Amino acid sequence: MEQENYLHNWQQEFIATNLISIGYNAWQGYLSGQRGLIICSTNSPIIGATGETFKVHFVPRNNLAPLLNAWLKAPDTVLLKRHFMNDHILEAVDNYNPQKDVVFMLESGSNVTFFYLTNLPISPPDCYQQVIKSWDEFPSQYSSEYQNNHQI
Repeated sequence: MEQENYLHNWQQEFIATNLISIGYNAWQGYLSGQRGLIICSTNSPIIGATGETFKVHFVPRNNLAPLLNAWLKAPDTVLLKRHFMNDHILEAVDNYNPQKDVVFMLESGSNVTFFYLTNLPISPPDCYQQVIKSWDEFPSQYSSEYQNNHQI
């Protein structure tokens, strides 16, 4: 139980700290033409002048089922909160409100946790606008790195 509480607290803190980036990537992905899921991995952080960054990917709905089938059934991947299986994840992607919600998976080690983020303090479109505005106000080498790699 203590391990589960630690994981939950760490994951919630990660999401809170990176909410603007998560929302930005969700909205940018949605603007590409379809619903999808954000996947973030903490397995290979990049350490730079601005701190740690993590790879994040938007997976469009039409690519999601094959990815989930391959990735989550790999012998070294453990899906936490087992009641969320592939069908539930796909249903969440089909039904979430991209203007207000984010469907998100967080990989840490061999564990993957599914999150359906609702009632966010800032909407994905507003996250997107904040990031774009910061690039305009503070152009830097890190802006292009972020834009090119979609890192959190």
